[in-house]
Amino acid sequence: MGSGELDAGITGRDLLVDSDAPAKEVLGLNFGASTFRFAALAGSTLSISSLSGKRVATAYPVLLEKYLKEQGVNAKVVRLDGAVETSVRLGVADAIADVVSTGTTLRQAGLEIFGEPIFKSEAVLISRSQSPALETLIRRLQGVIIARQYVLMDYDISNDLVEAACKITPGIESPTVSPLHSSGWSAVRAMVPRKETNRVMDELWNLGARGILVTDIHACRL
Repeated sequence: MGSGELDAGITGRDLLVDSDAPAKEVLGLNFGASTFRFAALAGSTLSISSLSGKRVATAYPVLLEKYLKEQGVNAKVVRLDGAVETSVRLGVADAIADVVSTGTTLRQAGLEIFGEPIFKSEAVLISRSQSPALETLIRRLQGVIIARQYVLMDYDISNDLVEAACKITPGIESPTVSPLHSSGWSAVRAMVPRKETNRVMDELWNLGARGILVTDIHACRL
């Protein structure tokens, strides 16, 4: 993208910042989360402030140098293109700064994390400039991102309990309430936060709702 051949792309926020490319983040995509952390041999007593005068290996030199400067730490940055976690045991560095998701690779290399996160990253949509096509792409991606945070819940409820049920499932604007063929009952449909699905189902069941169904939403526009 820095060469001007692409109008938009998807990359990690850490890669974007480290590349110093003429592009900007336009949308976080809510996946691929990771943190940029310091690590050293397990049992070492290193801290961020004690890195002055020491060697720190990384595949993200721009990002690391910026952070060290902000912290007033004068460390030597050793740039490596891969297998950064092996650099300490090989004597190339005293510590490393690398992207961490689960920490398994670091532990297997005999390293442990120290200090606060340097940077938090995720997959992001990037672009060099705004355009109608980019705005359309952003809306479509936002529709998928939001849809993943909700489910569609349908249930049947006695008419005298509709108001109480709607307080449990208020939806986005308002739940949809439709009369059932059997008199005295209504069907209710509402969007519910995915992480609250089981709690909401339990509350509805205890209230008297029946036929409770949950459906995934693949895309939406709110």
